[in-house]
Amino acid sequence: MDGLDNLDPHWVWVAIGLALAALELIVPGVYLIWLAVAALIVGLLTFVIDLGVVAQVVNFVFLALIIAYSAKRFLRDRPIVSSDPLMNKRGGRLVGDTAVVTTPLDGGTGRVRHGDSEWLARGPDLEAGARVRITGSDGAILLVEPLTLLADEGTQPPVVKD
Repeated sequence: MDGLDNLDPHWVWVAIGLALAALELIVPGVYLIWLAVAALIVGLLTFVIDLGVVAQVVNFVFLALIIAYSAKRFLRDRPIVSSDPLMNKRGGRLVGDTAVVTTPLDGGTGRVRHGDSEWLARGPDLEAGARVRITGSDGAILLVEPLTLLADEGTQPPVVKD
């Protein structure tokens, strides 16, 4: 092990920091990057100040805690806002659209067709073919209500048969 005797400790910390940064790309979440930053700072401190092994480890632990806590607090106070908050919420994207009841809503549950898909639905009892408005979603179940009376004609919208 002659090669390890000549190894400078600051290069070990830099290697650990780079390895943790690379792992951050592979492992989901945003945690290892803060450990990588702490390791890189310890590498820099070890290069500038000749620290012993115990001092290096203690510095790494404290820096990792301080940086991770600070990052958590920073991200809590300034959350990352998505440009499309409903991206993975397909049911939420359908709110306000209309659908057609395919299986009667009996006892508050049934099925509706929206586009080329059929969805489980919850709402008031309705006959098959009635048009409904999607008001929300509960997981994969759409919450629906019947379309209201047309103001000009005073009648229900026509029943659509598929």
